[in-house]
This record gives sequence, C-alpha cells and structure tokens, in this order.
Amino acid sequence: MSGSLAAAETAEAASERAWRLIRADILRGALAPGRKLRLEGLRDSYGVAVGTLRESLSRLIAERLVVAEGQRGFEVSPFSSKELRELAQLRLLLEGHALEHAFRAGNVEWEGRVVAAHHKLSQIQERLRAGDVAALDLWRRLDCEFHQSLISACGSRTLMATHATVFDRYLRYQNLALGFRGAIAVEEHCALCNSAVRRDTAAAREILAAHILGGVDHALASGNI
Repeated sequence: MSGSLAAAETAEAASERAWRLIRADILRGALAPGRKLRLEGLRDSYGVAVGTLRESLSRLIAERLVVAEGQRGFEVSPFSSKELRELAQLRLLLEGHALEHAFRAGNVEWEGRVVAAHHKLSQIQERLRAGDVAALDLWRRLDCEFHQSLISACGSRTLMATHATVFDRYLRYQNLALGFRGAIAVEEHCALCNSAVRRDTAAAREILAAHILGGVDHALASGNI
C-alpha cells in the first residue's frame, strides 16, 4: 500500500470516528440544541484535525443534526415543536408502513425477537416505575430496540435505514424532553407486542399513533422545547 493511500485511509477512519462520536453526543444531549460548535474546541475534545472535523460536520448537516451559520461557524440544530411534530408524523408513516409488511412476512423467529425485546424493555420499565432513574439510558436503548424488532421483518433495508435516521432525530428529543411516561408507555408497549403476536396490523397502527403522538404531547408539556 502506498503512503498516500494509507494516509487517505487513516484520514477517512478519523473522519468516521469523529462523526460517530459527535453524533452520539448530539443525540444524547451532551452537545445541547443550539450549542455553538467551535472547531478549535472540538479539535481538543475529539482529538482530530480541523479539516477532518469539517468533513464530519458536513455529514451531520446532511442529517440535520448540525446547522451551518455562514461565516459564523456551526451549531447543534435547535429544538422546535414544529420539527418534533414533523418527525412524529414521519415515524408514523414509515413505522406504520413497515409494521404492515413485517406482520405479513414475520415468522416464528421474528415473533421471538419481538417478544424477547419486549421482555427486556419490560424489566427496565419496572425499574423506572420503582424510581430507578439510573435505568433511564438503558430504557431509551431498549425502547429503540423494541421498535426496531417490530419492523425487522419488513423486508426492506432502505425502509429500515430511513426509519433509523428519523428515529435517531426523534431520539434526540426523547433524550432531552420526552422522558418516561410511566404506566401509559408500559401499556402501549405491551399492546404493540400483543398485536404483533396476533398479526393485528390495524390495532398496531392505532396503538402506535397513540404512543408517538402521546409522547409529543408529553414533551411539549414539559416546557423543554
């Protein structure tokens, strides 16, 4: 391998690493909505060159997680009630469509994945209801895994990837504003799992709408958006 090729691959790996780390910090709220992203500060925090950071930030701009401010630099995309509602509608459109396909095509293995994902989620929800706030981060991850398991048999990688992108942007709001809705969320997750076992698409769509739109109402009522 030539030196120039090796250097190019090293730079690409550095850009990928910086993108992944910055993205994760935005989604979990370590880089808060509206925060200015100074290249010098990011260089020190993530240990990569300014040129590499610009490449990573360009990818995050395309994902609408970062906005460019012209000559003033970059900032984390701010929160807005309009965007949250738009993301909720996108989730309903994509997830509802994927549910229909998954319920038709899902086999016993898929059903087992759904039931197992719901079981893990249920255990964490019980800890949260008992007051274990330390379980919140794990709950968010398992909530995502459960919803992904429901649509995992839809048969379309493109649909899954598009849904994952929208879900991640929605997750940013969930991490900072939505929170855990207690018994309501528990009941809705249980109903979604049961509808999957019964292959009841109509019920699943209705429950999903109540689940997502209820989360939006909860977030907006929190006053954090």
